[in-house]
Amino acid sequence: MIRHLIVTAIIFMAFIFGLSFYLQSDDLAKCDKVPSLVVGCEAVDAIVAISGGDTNARTQTAIELYKNGWAKNLVFSGAAQDQNSQSNAAAMKSIAIDSGIPESVIQIDEYAKNTQENAQNSQTIFTKLGFKKVILVTSGYHQRRSGLEFSKRTTSVQIINHPDENDKDWSVWWWLTPGGWYLAVSEIVKIGVFYATGMIQ
Repeated sequence: MIRHLIVTAIIFMAFIFGLSFYLQSDDLAKCDKVPSLVVGCEAVDAIVAISGGDTNARTQTAIELYKNGWAKNLVFSGAAQDQNSQSNAAAMKSIAIDSGIPESVIQIDEYAKNTQENAQNSQTIFTKLGFKKVILVTSGYHQRRSGLEFSKRTTSVQIINHPDENDKDWSVWWWLTPGGWYLAVSEIVKIGVFYATGMIQ
């Protein structure tokens, strides 16, 4: 009985670890805080942060990457939650400017209402400014799907995934809360739909 419980616990924890690792795709995990000559750790053209969930945490991560020299440009994408209020992208831009980042290096997309539109609208900015390699920032649970959407819908642009680590809705202990399970399961379902839709097309 005890042996059975131990084996079950090990399998459960392996599942949790595997799911966390899959969702939180991080291409910069092997890198230092600043870019270097190590393959995969070089500076890029822009850092892209998309709104939703803990938008403030995503914005702060993008700002930190910029200040650490990972790129000379920032892109913020996200429509307003309320049509009568400021867009999420504009709010993210204000936070960046308040932190000392020049307005001239910030591009915004104020119309994207979902991840697919974040990718499509960002592509317009990438093409206009000639960006070929970007770091994509979002919440840990959302990183895998966002990376898939951007890789599919952006042309000739290399997507480097790097999730925010300070999301108020997601941490290493996500599996201890109903909210954490909701986010994880819903993302897996949406990823499944992404692949199914891709195969149909």
